[in-house]
Amino acid sequence: MRVSVIGCGYLGAVHAAAMASIGHDVIGIDVDRRKIDALSAGQAPFFEPGLEQILTDGVESGRLSFTTDIAAAEGAAVHFIGVGTPQQQSGYAADLSYVNAAFENLLPHLREGDIVAGKSTVPVGTAATLAPKVAATGATLVWNPEFLREGWAVQDTVDPDRLVAGVPDGPDGERAAEILRNVYHPAVAKGTPFIVTDYATAELVKVSANAFLATKISFINAMAEIAEVTGADVTLLADAIGYDVRIGRRFLGAGIGFGGGCLPKDIRAFAARAEELGRRESVSFLREVDAINLRRRDRAVELVVDGLGGSVYGKKIAVLGAAFKPHSDDVRDSPALDVAVRLNGLGADIVVTDPQAIDNARRLHPQLTYVADRDETLRDADAVLLVTEWDEYRREMHPEHVNTLTHGRVVVDGRNGLDAAAWRAAGWTYYGMGRP
Repeated sequence: MRVSVIGCGYLGAVHAAAMASIGHDVIGIDVDRRKIDALSAGQAPFFEPGLEQILTDGVESGRLSFTTDIAAAEGAAVHFIGVGTPQQQSGYAADLSYVNAAFENLLPHLREGDIVAGKSTVPVGTAATLAPKVAATGATLVWNPEFLREGWAVQDTVDPDRLVAGVPDGPDGERAAEILRNVYHPAVAKGTPFIVTDYATAELVKVSANAFLATKISFINAMAEIAEVTGADVTLLADAIGYDVRIGRRFLGAGIGFGGGCLPKDIRAFAARAEELGRRESVSFLREVDAINLRRRDRAVELVVDGLGGSVYGKKIAVLGAAFKPHSDDVRDSPALDVAVRLNGLGADIVVTDPQAIDNARRLHPQLTYVADRDETLRDADAVLLVTEWDEYRREMHPEHVNTLTHGRVVVDGRNGLDAAAWRAAGWTYYGMGRP
């Protein structure tokens, strides 16, 4: 099947390459010429495990191509819209200008029977507003939310844990759902749940999933706050309650909280939309979820200051991590960088390392010092701060080795990813998040 993908940022580039990898003929379209040139050469403009390979394979096979010309979408049976919905600069609501522009530019090129599949994360009610414009061309709008995890996005696209299609009532909706099943035929054939809903439910699936995950993370971080004043160990607490199958252990890792381009802006936009709908109280708890998350960054700074005797001025701090999570080079709303910047503002000599995110971090915060080599970052440091749980730091960095590099023996584990007993046995003063 021939498909188009409008918007070739993180979501769109992965989706285009993944669709080509399962046999579709795909045209990716974006207004950014540099991005299109890189993708056309088989080069991923960001780090995502597995993407470069399927991107190269798709381009070389001829099944995948990229352009800045929206007219190239003509002739595709399905058009995916995967542009960004950032937070508005003037408030918490989602900025839909990119979505609206993508639809307006695509409309003249739609044909009778085409399917337009929205994948962007949008406020509930957006699809209902756009559907009549699409229907006027003879095409049908479906809403097909994405559930990508950065670091596992290729797998999540090719082999998703569920597929959701919000469609209109009647024969057009039934036909659209069937075409979307064909698009995702390998996953459907192996039994992946394919859930057909109305527009509003499809839109809510994505934002409610993100709201739940954010709430779970902030819940365990709230428990970390209690643990810190009672002497409890939040890691053991999470283990204990995680055995309850109704709760589960995943996303119960206390630390400096969540970041990235999805969870923070999505829960804020959800709260803003609920207020517009007259249901502010229904998701008012998300304001506190956001507040708890931001407080944990404050706590990480406090632990470093306390560990260095009340002042970090003139002290070298080795910051391990810049990306908001491992297996990514994404530094959008990164807790790791936020903590580093705050310590820099207190007069510390901050040296940051990360396996993938240094270039992006430097563009965002050029005032910090960046070193690619982990051991060079650690050399002569007065304190070590772990803020992104890459395996290079969690599993492959041994305290005895670090002893030979650093000046001080203070380690702040902002992700509770280190073996506290091993570091203490090696002579380190260990500080965890919500751990005694």
